[in-house]
Amino acid sequence: MSSFRLMRQSLLSVIVMITLSACGFQLRDNYQLPATLQQMQLQSVSSLQLEASLRQRLLTAGIQLSDQAAADVAQLRVLSDQLERRTLSLFESGQVAEYELLYRVNYQVIRNGELIIEDTIEVARDYQDDPNFALAKTREREMLVAEMRDDAARRLVRQMISEFADD
Repeated sequence: MSSFRLMRQSLLSVIVMITLSACGFQLRDNYQLPATLQQMQLQSVSSLQLEASLRQRLLTAGIQLSDQAAADVAQLRVLSDQLERRTLSLFESGQVAEYELLYRVNYQVIRNGELIIEDTIEVARDYQDDPNFALAKTREREMLVAEMRDDAARRLVRQMISEFADD
């Protein structure tokens, strides 16, 4: 009887694991933090929304944020962040029907006065516009840009931790 129970539990565990992997479930922001990234200073963020998102992502990753520069503390410098909008398609009337939004963040990581990482994160999204619903579409675009900033911050932190883990 106990072998039947053990087999049933094993089968149930396998089914749960297959179901979770099939649906795309994955733990996010659960990093093995390298010792060199235990503490960091965040500098030169031109966007307050990006700064808030980066602070949240760094703290979630277990990185302590320092206000003062020190030789052994890595510095994350956000050099620029920009949002571009490109036309993808037009209505028959000539009005824009669809845009591509491209959000780009240029950053550096400096440790002990040495440039460790210099890279760019790009996040792209398509956005359909409808001039008949201008107010709703403006709000939708604002939400999309906020999501893009958060995604860029998540990618930046993930990329930075991965780069330091290779050392």
